[in-house]
Amino acid sequence: MPASFQQLGAERVTGTLVLSVFSAVLGSLQFGYNIGVINAPQKIIEQSYNATWMHRHGAPIPPATLTTLWSLSVAIFSIGGMLSSFSVGVVSEWLGRKKAMLINNLLAFIGGALMGMSKLGQSYEMMILGRFFIGAYSGLASGLVPMYVGEISPTSLRGALGTLHQLALVTGILVAQIFGLQGILGTEELWPVLVGLTVLPTVLQMVLLPFCPESPRYLYIIRGEEQHAKRCLKRLTGRQDVSDFLLEMKEEKRRMEMERKVSIAELFRSPAYRQPIIIAMVLQLSQQLSGVNAIFYYSTSIFEKAGVESPVYATIGAGAVNTAFTVVSLFLVERTGRRTLHMLGLAGMAACAVIMTVALALLERVPWMSYISMLAIFGFVAFFEVGPGPIPWFIVAELFSQGPRPAAMAVAGLSNWTSNFIIGMGFQYIAEACGPYVFLIFAALLLFFLIFTYFKVPETRGKTFDQISSGFRCRPASLLDMEEKPSTEMECLGEGSLS
Repeated sequence: MPASFQQLGAERVTGTLVLSVFSAVLGSLQFGYNIGVINAPQKIIEQSYNATWMHRHGAPIPPATLTTLWSLSVAIFSIGGMLSSFSVGVVSEWLGRKKAMLINNLLAFIGGALMGMSKLGQSYEMMILGRFFIGAYSGLASGLVPMYVGEISPTSLRGALGTLHQLALVTGILVAQIFGLQGILGTEELWPVLVGLTVLPTVLQMVLLPFCPESPRYLYIIRGEEQHAKRCLKRLTGRQDVSDFLLEMKEEKRRMEMERKVSIAELFRSPAYRQPIIIAMVLQLSQQLSGVNAIFYYSTSIFEKAGVESPVYATIGAGAVNTAFTVVSLFLVERTGRRTLHMLGLAGMAACAVIMTVALALLERVPWMSYISMLAIFGFVAFFEVGPGPIPWFIVAELFSQGPRPAAMAVAGLSNWTSNFIIGMGFQYIAEACGPYVFLIFAALLLFFLIFTYFKVPETRGKTFDQISSGFRCRPASLLDMEEKPSTEMECLGEGSLS
């Protein structure tokens, strides 16, 4: 029997835990929807931009201007996410995890309204501004959701439940791709409805979140509200005796009180935090610079260049593969481990990138290479969801104790969104310059991230937050044996290093 099923049996999964995780990951669903929604109707929205330009200037829009406006429409989503993700730590401590997610929905309402009314207002500026606001919403959600889910989950279920953030995200991408079909909402008349639908998950989350408990770790460790934390623990676990959970949090709080308040600058200055924050940043870069968002944002045009007859349906096929392999990762993450899956995913993506390059380069001479390139893209997406997709989102929360965690999430989020912006804004220009060889760049980056993960990233499966953070203060004889070595065999380093 898979380990994940055994662990699900070992821990009682309560209705409150299910409701809380489901309500939280609605934010991830919306995040994914707004990644995928811009892809399938690209040509139709570009025609709308051209009609607006004609109305204003009496002439068709110059092709270079249209490319710039479209790239900005795609990439400004990342700018919004980049700016808001940097405030995750402050917002989550000021408002609490649950209330922050609740208030964040205001940004989604503003963004959805602007995008949905942009055609009526004959304004591509409204569309671009709406993408900025929905990006700002997604930036906060990308930090708040994994933080909340990680903190309310039992240790043995934390990896599996943490993967649900990514599952909801890719489900959102798939839903957006399906709704974007010309037979549904991807038409000249209905595309504003397509982009405005993002308000529906917002409404549902605002209805459900008030019935969910706040993170007990936040209540006890940050707010010092032991009784409130105990009540929330009882609701989440379904147990009257939650003393073992409180004991773990008390130990974490005791260690936290021994530390000074950790700022973002101190994450880089202190030797105790420098190594884990570098690992957290590189893991986020490995997700975005892998090239997968080039597939998500521009897959329709990539499939067109690859000679696929129905590129929109091929894009949906990639979305279906994306979702299916996220479910596979859900069951593997607690059985195989974070580090192993991440390396497997990186290696598989690198191989698929090379195959994709060869197929695209030979396409003119060997027409059936279009099928090979399509299979390579499907494989690329599948390997992404095995490791680099879900793992960086929740492993950051695992690498840090409660004190530095909000600041670390902010830095990791900024790294993720900055690289997301670079891909969203620059891929079209790089692809035009490099032609079929563009994915060799990603193959080289993936190889670098694979080597880094092998030598620097520890395994966090089955460990409490405190045990993980202690691993950076006490180094085992070999980092790769960190999971098997008991703490008594560790060589304590005081300040902490994993190099």
